[in-house]
Amino acid sequence: MPGTQGAVPVRLKDGNRDITQLILDSLDEKEPLQSSQDFADIPQNEIKAALDRLASRSMVAYDTKDSEQVLLSGEGEMICDEGSHEYKVWNIVHKRGKVPIKELPKEVGAEAAKIGRGTAFKNKWIKKDGDALVPLQEDVEDSTAQMLRQIRDTKSLADAKMLKELTKRQLVKTSKVISYSIRKGSKYAKEMPVEVTDLTADMLASGDWKTANFKPYNFKTLGAAQNAGALHPLNKVRSEFRNIFFNQGFVEMPTSRYVDSGFWNFDALFVPQQHPARDLQDTFFISDPPRADRPRPDDAAEAAMEEMEKDAKMLFGTVEQQKERKPRDYEQYWNNIKEVHQNGAFGSIGYRYPWSEDECLRLVLRTHTTAVSTWVLHRLAEDPRPARYFSIDRVFRNETVDATHLAEFHQVEGVIADFGLTLGGLMRFLEDFFAKLGITNLRFKPAYNPYTEPSMEIFGYHTGLGKWVEIGNSGMFRPEMLEPMGLPRDLRVYGFGLSLERPTMIKYGVSNIRELLGHKVDLNFIESNAAVRLDKN
Repeated sequence: MPGTQGAVPVRLKDGNRDITQLILDSLDEKEPLQSSQDFADIPQNEIKAALDRLASRSMVAYDTKDSEQVLLSGEGEMICDEGSHEYKVWNIVHKRGKVPIKELPKEVGAEAAKIGRGTAFKNKWIKKDGDALVPLQEDVEDSTAQMLRQIRDTKSLADAKMLKELTKRQLVKTSKVISYSIRKGSKYAKEMPVEVTDLTADMLASGDWKTANFKPYNFKTLGAAQNAGALHPLNKVRSEFRNIFFNQGFVEMPTSRYVDSGFWNFDALFVPQQHPARDLQDTFFISDPPRADRPRPDDAAEAAMEEMEKDAKMLFGTVEQQKERKPRDYEQYWNNIKEVHQNGAFGSIGYRYPWSEDECLRLVLRTHTTAVSTWVLHRLAEDPRPARYFSIDRVFRNETVDATHLAEFHQVEGVIADFGLTLGGLMRFLEDFFAKLGITNLRFKPAYNPYTEPSMEIFGYHTGLGKWVEIGNSGMFRPEMLEPMGLPRDLRVYGFGLSLERPTMIKYGVSNIRELLGHKVDLNFIESNAAVRLDKN
């Protein structure tokens, strides 16, 4: 009858020795066994594997003991054999009666001369006589060497202060030692029985299965690790944000285009061409191709936006109303932007500087997803109406990388268009929105943005840090941005945003952003973190 199928009972061997059998034979002669003494020459991990194999069959039982051993370093071993540095110095000085200081390194070695002379002075074994050393004691006791010899024999030192001193001098080091106290189990036998792990057709045919010694199931053993995929924590938090936006009637904007023109990223947002944000120190510019086209229809983005609006209408049961849409005039929009920057328009005096087409059409890695919001709001001018849009995607800034900043990160942005909006309404909306993230008791601070007026920084109280921290930015888009698109003067637009990384770092307890995003991310961290609920602590 076969009894060797499967992984059991393959025995652990050390060279020609069968470790499992060695343990069983030793237990027959002596009980209990101490692995550190009875199997000192066998590695601890091999002893542990053999014990687990035997314990799973109840043939042995064992207790684990953790202890700390004090071991000598190479220098400590040398001192045991040759004496301490201070003893070497005293010994040569005592033998010769007087030794010039300059000759001491030649006599005892440079290291012994450097270390031992000071200690010998401290112990009052020698003294300085002019340029030479003379002995003060006729006989000394080399306590350092004696203590190290004792440590070598016992592998321990009771005096904690002396242990710290010897460790500081790098003469000893401590090491954790795991040992096992082994005793006979309830099914102890001198030989490990053969256990059958598979029920075969031959056994059924012959009837051997009736007398076979089947290995019992181990329901406590861990299954094989599954190499399944795992969502990144940023994706988990992003998913939670999307649910919050969708539940409040927002439509997601298409954000797949990382490279955009200065027109959509800056000029259409009423950001002047001399603004510091457009410097090389803050923005990544694209050198090839050297410039973009003027604003024109984008069929891919248009199709994506129509699909997203279609999904929103299905979700909220919105009835489609047939309205006459005003076609978008990109040439007029281009001229309006130039005019509002260079000469002023729509009731604004503008910036009054020579506006450059070449600067406007430089290609950049988008610095914010507001470039997408601008395109969507220009599209809204075809049919001005109340609308809510959001986006969550990657943006790029030419920043110095540190624990809280990366050159690329994710921006969460929301846009609300409606008639008769006020600043107070924006503050109330933000209080409700952040409450869904578990953040209450907001504070607002006046701020400056080229494309919003008024503008506010949003602060929330961080209980862990014990202080108020900035959690977002907000404002009402300026007429100089909205009216050139063709939107009516009484249609106002809220805009607000925050980073995706900051709430993710807070929720998952990450202190360095480079551990969250980039090549230094630990895959175990990705796989082991649970789903997130922003409204739960």
